[in-house]
Amino acid sequence: MPAIDERHLLDVRNVRHLYGKPGGGGQLVLDDVDLSLSDNEIVGLLGRSGSGKSTLLRSIAGLIRPTGGEITFPGASEASPTRVSMVFQSFALFPWLTVQENVEVGLEAKRVAPETRRSLALAAIDLIGLDGFENAYPKELSGGMRQRVGLARALVVDPTILLMDEPFSALDVLTAETLRTDLLDLWCEGRMGIRSILMVTHNIEEAVLMCDRILVFSSNPGRIVAEIKVDMPQPRNRQNPAFRRLVDDIYARMTQRGAGDGRKGDGLFPGVGIGMVLPRVSTNILAGLMETVSAKPFDGAAHLPDLAEDLHYEADELFPIAETLQLLRFAELEGGDIRLTPDARRYAEADVDARKQLFAQHLIAYVPLAGHIRRVLDERPSHRAPGHRFRDELEDLMSEEDADQTLKGVINWARYAEAFAYDETADLFTLDDPG
Repeated sequence: MPAIDERHLLDVRNVRHLYGKPGGGGQLVLDDVDLSLSDNEIVGLLGRSGSGKSTLLRSIAGLIRPTGGEITFPGASEASPTRVSMVFQSFALFPWLTVQENVEVGLEAKRVAPETRRSLALAAIDLIGLDGFENAYPKELSGGMRQRVGLARALVVDPTILLMDEPFSALDVLTAETLRTDLLDLWCEGRMGIRSILMVTHNIEEAVLMCDRILVFSSNPGRIVAEIKVDMPQPRNRQNPAFRRLVDDIYARMTQRGAGDGRKGDGLFPGVGIGMVLPRVSTNILAGLMETVSAKPFDGAAHLPDLAEDLHYEADELFPIAETLQLLRFAELEGGDIRLTPDARRYAEADVDARKQLFAQHLIAYVPLAGHIRRVLDERPSHRAPGHRFRDELEDLMSEEDADQTLKGVINWARYAEAFAYDETADLFTLDDPG
């Protein structure tokens, strides 16, 4: 274990967290995570949904006790404790309280005198640009204004470290950009009083725009697979060639086969065989992406950052779609690019029946669970099998939630391909003469 550096504000060592019962279908969401936070830096935790970023942030905030490892605040003392505040994605305001009362909640919990609470709250409200809205209720505010209230509530307790859990993801593009810019201005001008920021994001450009260091997480379980230092002065320009190169580099890192965790061949899907946890990506979206990449100007190959910009997708939305195509052998991902296979090009040009036949062939051949279900149905004289037969198998290999998601995903793909049928009322799989 690395020695603890007392110059750090925060040290996380060998942290792991398991949801559920160990050895009984529990899900390991964090494994062997090490990180540190120093004075005067913004550090971003970048990764996709399910990579354990928010779990780690809540562990640092003391809202979750991790299964293993150590979280310490070097240099903190009784006389000078390290104070941590958190800004949530969902605003988390009390609807029956005014703006000022919401901001005062943390101070009230600390038993700060009413007059002092009022003075500190009004100063925080003014700082984040909501002066004049002290007596408004959350329902009267826009999403951006409500998130400003959440920020004021976090700042009013004078934190040493500010934790932010995807604070802009629930906002529209323009509102998010305005709030990001205002927050960076306050940080660069030293007006917030906090010493460091640790933020969770799945937006690559946001991470490059705001952070001094970026820690890239793999998924299932979450591990830090790369640390990237952003050596660009603030304010940063998205059109700067150095900015674009770094965004491209991060896309490439996040599409490497195995993403640094030792898995090969099937993108970032966790598990092997029928124990592979699958996303619920609709066949319409898969078809749409194949059609888009097959057509001009891409002609079968696209740079993922360009594709995300054209489709108005975040990386977190685009990666599962692209990786599902890779799993089905309709695409290859490498170096931040997606390239369609010849079968995918044929799919994009085919009629409905030919598409279904091609998709069914790839589904049975390359998705282990789909092939397993089809073999069981083929071998049984009745060509029928109860759903619990496969659900129980999956729950021996993954969490109940992942088993449900995986089975529903395969059912939807199989229905489209007419590879097999499923009756939800009877919880019964059948061949149903798929042809």
